[in-house]
Amino acid sequence: MICSFRQFIIELGNMKLVIGFITYNELTSKYLPFFLPILKEALATAFGVYQAADHYQIVAVDNSTNQANDNQAYIESNFPDINLSYAEANLGFARAYNLMIEQAEHLGAEYFLMINPDTVLAPNSILKLMEALDADQSLGAVAPRILQWDFAHNTQTNIIDSDGLFITSSHRSSDRHQGQVALPAEPQMVFGFTGAAALIRLKALVDIASADQYLDELMFMYKEDVDLSYRLQLANWPIKLIPDALVYHDRTASPMGEGLKQIIRNRHNKSRSVKRWSFLNQWILVLKYVSLGYSWKVKFRTWRYQLLSLFFVILFEPYLLGELAQLWRHRAEIRAKRQSLKIVVNPNNIEKMMDN
Repeated sequence: MICSFRQFIIELGNMKLVIGFITYNELTSKYLPFFLPILKEALATAFGVYQAADHYQIVAVDNSTNQANDNQAYIESNFPDINLSYAEANLGFARAYNLMIEQAEHLGAEYFLMINPDTVLAPNSILKLMEALDADQSLGAVAPRILQWDFAHNTQTNIIDSDGLFITSSHRSSDRHQGQVALPAEPQMVFGFTGAAALIRLKALVDIASADQYLDELMFMYKEDVDLSYRLQLANWPIKLIPDALVYHDRTASPMGEGLKQIIRNRHNKSRSVKRWSFLNQWILVLKYVSLGYSWKVKFRTWRYQLLSLFFVILFEPYLLGELAQLWRHRAEIRAKRQSLKIVVNPNNIEKMMDN
């Protein structure tokens, strides 16, 4: 069923959960026969426990080049209850999700599940995430433990893809424990969540929205989940990892990398578009947050890293310098977003969460 979001605004009463995902050409259509049936099973498990009066709705935005595509055909034929909206252009990650979160707010949902279609969920994953938010009303979001999924062989591994996000004192961010063997762990507070999978409280999203944007639409793709996590933390909506809630992910992006060889290898595997988005969005993050009253150590390490990155770009990837012109064009918007940040938590508390 293809329809606009505005056409679909209806009163459903007690809406517990809205699930949102993005489709894009063949990059996502190959995953849907795995992703959607398993998503439905996880929802059946969750809503078999909750009251019958509670509801959920699945929404999606199709960023594909043409409306007649395999994503649309599969969903229409197999899951016509999904509200799929064709974007008519590639809106990017942030804009597409803002449309879906807006829909969730109109429906009066309590929670919004941000989920990639290149994932499969364990049967009790959604239930465990909802139970965690139900049990602690102070939480803004919960992150599942994400393990690697070998899609080529349809094999679920025990290797961690993400245990939530960490941030360093130089404002670099990446997935916690990535590449490590998963061991039993207790729920714990983390800095952030990856956009591949997270359950977020709608009240928290509304609380931090700026200029009617939940995710920062200056960030077309990449690092918008870091920015959203940052704003939740500042507004005193903490984020918790729930290791027993398992999601399996076929990752296409490379991790941050620590050693020089790893960084070079990861950058070699990234497309120019990804590098452009990542480079620009890192600068946006720094300009939004580094002036929030951090110690000299954080400011020094952050600007040192930015200058070293700029030196690297000048020498090896000069085509990225064009993104600085875009950064300059958006300087007034970035300043306005920085000034509109809701800051309840002292930035020193964020600094305590930072790795070196």
